[in-house]
Amino acid sequence: MKRALNFNAGPTALPEAVLKIAEKEWLNYKGTGMNVMEMSHRSKPYEEINTQAQALLRKLLNISDDYEILFLQGGASLQFTMLPMNLLEEGKKGYYALTGSWSEKALKEAKKIGDAEVVASGKDNNYTTIPKLTDLDSLENGSYLHITSNNTIYGTQWNDIPSNLNLPLVADMSSDILCRPIDVNSYGLIYAGAQKNLGPSGVTVVILKKDLLERSKDSLPSMLDYRTHAKNDSLYNTPPTLAVYLLKLVLEWADSIGGAEALETMNKQKAALLYNEIDESNGFYSGHAEVSSRSLMNVTFTLNSKELTDAFLSEAKELGFTGLNGHRSVGGCRASIYNAVPLEHVEKLAQFMKDFRTR
Repeated sequence: MKRALNFNAGPTALPEAVLKIAEKEWLNYKGTGMNVMEMSHRSKPYEEINTQAQALLRKLLNISDDYEILFLQGGASLQFTMLPMNLLEEGKKGYYALTGSWSEKALKEAKKIGDAEVVASGKDNNYTTIPKLTDLDSLENGSYLHITSNNTIYGTQWNDIPSNLNLPLVADMSSDILCRPIDVNSYGLIYAGAQKNLGPSGVTVVILKKDLLERSKDSLPSMLDYRTHAKNDSLYNTPPTLAVYLLKLVLEWADSIGGAEALETMNKQKAALLYNEIDESNGFYSGHAEVSSRSLMNVTFTLNSKELTDAFLSEAKELGFTGLNGHRSVGGCRASIYNAVPLEHVEKLAQFMKDFRTR
């Protein structure tokens, strides 16, 4: 079978090595005679999967014991609500930096819970750049500052993370977690849907500083209280067992190839191939993001006309490329080159872009 050249924005490609292991263990996971989906989440084999996944994530991102690692459901979209429900203190503000649609949605949900305010926005520039955060020392009476570290629709990414804050930094890292090393200690909370860099859809990772758990109120519904999941090792209710199992396999794969440092090297190489083709095309391809804000994960660009765009996407589809359509809100084209997208596939796309432009 010929594998697709998968550039979908999410869910997206999984490492082929991971899929082969899952295929091998599909009917009989480690001698249990069952698929992971069939076994009890209270069983020893599954508890080991859960524990190993947490340990691998802790190793790969150098997460200290000061943080809880939670495996939740509901995607990053539920975290838009769960975050302010737990961390937004009465009489204080949640501050938000707007860099695209997902940060807008996070702000919208926070406003339903309490007082939320925009501190910086790239909206006036059509989100082509990450806005500058100035006068952060003047952020008074704040519960947290929220950023979206990578913006899939617009192809921008934070490169200079806010530091020396007098309030916790919170980040939605759904589309760039583990694409490069990060200093987890700079954050109070990180959340990420798994379906771009960590595994399949269905599980959401939350990395939470333990002292922030004190903010959660007893009046919260149990399932929306971070303390519930922390106390029960993410096993309070039936977890998405297959998704957590595949998450573990992806983390094992990442560890085997050298971890976050090796992934960063590979991701920079992949991104450079496409950005170089855009920059050398003399305007045939136009990148959406300004150079200083370009994403390692989502390369967004347009062609000079709808007819050219349609022809580009049609020919690409015939050659086995999938997922190159830009988001419906901005149009154009987008190549999502997450960790599991092989370098060879990106090389083929860069060559196709060059050939199409030449013709």
